[in-house]
Amino acid sequence: MLNDITCRDWQFRTREWLQGKNWDSTTPVGPYLVTPDELPGGARPALSISCEVDGEPMQKDSTADLLFDPVALVEYVSTMVRLNPGDLIATGTPGGVGHARKPEVYLRAGQRVVTEIEGIGRLENLVVSDPA
Repeated sequence: MLNDITCRDWQFRTREWLQGKNWDSTTPVGPYLVTPDELPGGARPALSISCEVDGEPMQKDSTADLLFDPVALVEYVSTMVRLNPGDLIATGTPGGVGHARKPEVYLRAGQRVVTEIEGIGRLENLVVSDPA
């Protein structure tokens, strides 16, 4: 399980998303990782996924609605970089991200973000301020 957190103030400095995605501590992972053989549906599971902030639902969807087939995604990514056992590929996020809401919603220090995948578990993170 991986939570794709974005530093929007850095992301929008250019048209590229990379600088909004590559900060230490902005991509929490765990507490569980599973392999396709452990999932109903194998490499193409249909599991409910959700995210809430301080108990308020923000996103809810199914892994069955991924834009890119997981097997095709691994094939494509592996043409650019060598993939090793244990590597993770973030597949994107369901609709409902705070930046796309009207009015926009951004995470603040002290908030709790809970991401859940049906049958796998919950990832809970407390938002903290950058000490810099």
